[in-house]
Amino acid sequence: MSPLKKLIVTMGLLSVLCAIPATAQIVNKVTFDAPSAFYAGKAKMPAGSYTVTQQDIDANLLLIENAGGSHSAFVEYVVAPSVTAHAQTDVTFNKYGKVEFLGAIRVQGSDSEMQIVPSKFENNTAKAAVAEKHSLSAKSAGQP
Repeated sequence: MSPLKKLIVTMGLLSVLCAIPATAQIVNKVTFDAPSAFYAGKAKMPAGSYTVTQQDIDANLLLIENAGGSHSAFVEYVVAPSVTAHAQTDVTFNKYGKVEFLGAIRVQGSDSEMQIVPSKFENNTAKAAVAEKHSLSAKSAGQP
């Protein structure tokens, strides 16, 4: 195979691989109501209404911000594929004893989810207790 053909094939494969993370993006925003305090990354967030936005679609970072704007945090996520498209938008938490951590965000119609990268604190907390997962309904922009 000539060097030019190898380059074209390589570039084609790279463009396909770059498109894969694009399946797990928040188009505008996701909103949810947290009935209790939780950790988003290293930040402790009080109970209340929250908005999740993706400031840069090229970065795997989400901004979690409460309705008043007094509490916010950037969290890193990884894309995890799902077997089927999600029937509804929801937010999943990992609960260890009485401490909750934001775990994942799933958007209605998407065939993947955004799993929040655990902080060092969450990893240490997980060593002492088994996670109980629970989900809350959320709304994404454009969803009734």
